[in-house]
Amino acid sequence: MMGSEITITTSSPDETKKLGEKLGRLLRDGDIICLYGELGAGKTSFTQGIAKGLNVEKAFITSPTFVLVNEYKGRLPLYHIDLYRLNNIAEIEDIGLSEYLKGKGVTVIEWAEKAEDLLPEERLSVYLENLGGDKRRLSFKAMGKRYEEIVAKIQM
Repeated sequence: MMGSEITITTSSPDETKKLGEKLGRLLRDGDIICLYGELGAGKTSFTQGIAKGLNVEKAFITSPTFVLVNEYKGRLPLYHIDLYRLNNIAEIEDIGLSEYLKGKGVTVIEWAEKAEDLLPEERLSVYLENLGGDKRRLSFKAMGKRYEEIVAKIQM
């Protein structure tokens, strides 16, 4: 499958959030965003930005590490899923991941590599890397025409 890729470096948590917000404004019903990166890479800051771009009223998005799934109401529903504490595909299936992926709204998955076998072929994968201090490198990999369009708009 064709895929396009771009990389953007941010210099602060605020810039990382603003980039997420830009993405959030471009998202539509059924979009799936998969986040990859170590602890402290900026996944939650980025998701806070996505939420703002979706007009989620709740100002502070927290990492759902202990809840596993947080649902927020905005322009579209936002399903923020964190797979960090899950150890296998059975546990991931138990939280209803496949229902979220087919549902209405936008699904953002942290630690998406844990669910690789369950993820749809078409999605936007974002790889976040801590470059030291507040600098982060975000690599966007579009898989599918819809996500290629999004990546092209993020670059502008």
